[in-house]
Amino acid sequence: MAIPCPGTAGIDVIRAIQRWAERHTAERRYSPVGQIFHWTMAALVMFQFGWAWHMQRVDVGAEKLAGYQVHAEVGLLILLLAIGRLLWRLIIPAPLNDADDLGWQTKAARFTHYLFYLCFFGLPLSGWAMWSALGGGEPLRVAGIIPWPNMPFHAVPVSIQWFVLTWAESIHVALIILLIILIPLHVGAALKHHFWSRHDVLRGMLPELPEDAALEVPRKSLQERESQDRKDGG
Repeated sequence: MAIPCPGTAGIDVIRAIQRWAERHTAERRYSPVGQIFHWTMAALVMFQFGWAWHMQRVDVGAEKLAGYQVHAEVGLLILLLAIGRLLWRLIIPAPLNDADDLGWQTKAARFTHYLFYLCFFGLPLSGWAMWSALGGGEPLRVAGIIPWPNMPFHAVPVSIQWFVLTWAESIHVALIILLIILIPLHVGAALKHHFWSRHDVLRGMLPELPEDAALEVPRKSLQERESQDRKDGG
């Protein structure tokens, strides 16, 4: 009896996943897994903003340090989700939708997605470096559950630890500012596509619900949409 090699089994699993996702992409929707990645990460990012704002108002001490540990551990969860989401996108491409052929708008949307991934990776990594460079800090746990080691900065001179801490903090702040700019642009573009252009972009990232004419946003005729797309695309 032939024993299939692990590589072949892995390819078969990927193909099975792709066949499962085809039904959703054919309907111009993201798969449920892709939607879960998107909305879970969105919720965690908003929590991070709120928690960081709260921690700025806590006095220096054990409570503040514990609060920053929570912030760092949620950040590590976002990092793992970002890795999983990127791998998922490599296996399951995004569906084609009304906004995929709008010239500069499409290019700008793709560029902002690259910047989002830069933040999703850069913010947790810089936060992890900051926590590790403090020296003597408690080991982190992803979401407070899975053990996560500190970077090995305890073995280097204190001057290097301060150098790492300063640069990591600068990168962290810069990426926070970038994320603060990106989020309104992303939300605004999604709402513009949905309510103004009557595109199916937002619909593709929402759970599939039973047809309800009273709730469904009216779609323009094909001729109107094509005319609008050509106008938007320059």
